[in-house]
Formats: sequence, structure tokens, C-alpha cells
Amino acid sequence: MMEVEKSDERVTRWREFVAERLGREPRGFRDVAAFNSEGLPAAIRVSSLVDGKPFPTLYWLIDAELSLKIDRLEAAGWIARVQSEVATNGGFRLRMQQDHAAHIALRESFLTYEERDALASQGMLSALSERGIGGISEPDRIRCFHTWYAAHLVAPNCVGEIVDQLLADGTPRLLLNESA
Repeated sequence: MMEVEKSDERVTRWREFVAERLGREPRGFRDVAAFNSEGLPAAIRVSSLVDGKPFPTLYWLIDAELSLKIDRLEAAGWIARVQSEVATNGGFRLRMQQDHAAHIALRESFLTYEERDALASQGMLSALSERGIGGISEPDRIRCFHTWYAAHLVAPNCVGEIVDQLLADGTPRLLLNESA
């Protein structure tokens, strides 16, 4: 069976579950990208073209428990703490940039010919090619742990690794030995 058919089957199977988790009908839902330890969807993949407009957030975290834990990390100021590390750590900044570039390439690989053509005809391809994880255009800025972590569940990234550490024991081991 082709991957597109498997994706379609997962979308059909999990649509109601995803809608319940989101509290609305999912727009642009293309696949279940990651499952939690209970076998339930943890992250979904979204189309890069939704309602005729670019949608650069490729992965969406829907696991309620993970989302709540990450909400608590953000409320406790962890984004600012990690962002401070980014500002002083050239090695970490480089890893973030590499993670964004890999994410852009991955998102590009999911674009259909029709989506690419529609975006190109509207002059909007750069809305995807210039935006990384979570649709962010600043490659050394963390705006949201949720989008980084949703992407991390599919393809590990440096910010997701820190979130893993925070979720495990609350003590991130930042890459201080790689400072520029």
C-alpha cells in the first residue's frame, strides 16, 4: 500500500479523535505524525496550503498531557531561559539553524505539485521556504515549545531535546561546551 493511502486511512480513522482534541474540525489534516505510548495520536501533520493560503506549521501537538506539561514549562519561563542560552551559545544557534533547514526540506517533500503550483502562482512559496519549525522566520528564536516538540516527535531537534530533559527531570543540560 502506498504511503498516501496509509495517510488517508489514518486521517479517516483518527479524524474524530483529532477534532475532539483540537475542539474543532481539523483543517488541512494530512496524517498522524506521531503516536504516544498508549498508541493514540500525539502529533498530526498539516498541509502547507490550507484554505488557499500558506500554512507553515507542519506538525501540531495534540497530546493533551504533553501539551499541559509544555504549557507549564512555558509558564515557568523556560522559553526565556533557553532563549538566553541561544543568545550566548553559537553551537546551539547553529544546531537550531540546521534543524530549521531540515524541517524546511521535510515540509517541501510533502508539498504536492498542485500545492506548489498554487503557492507559486500567488507568489507565496517563500512563506514556506523562509520559515522553519512552527512557521518561524527567525532561525535563532524560540517562540513556542509546542511546535518545536511536535516536530521533535517526528524528527528530533535541539529544542525538543531540551524539552525532553525538562519533562524528565527539570534540569536541561544545555550545550555550554559548544559555545562560540
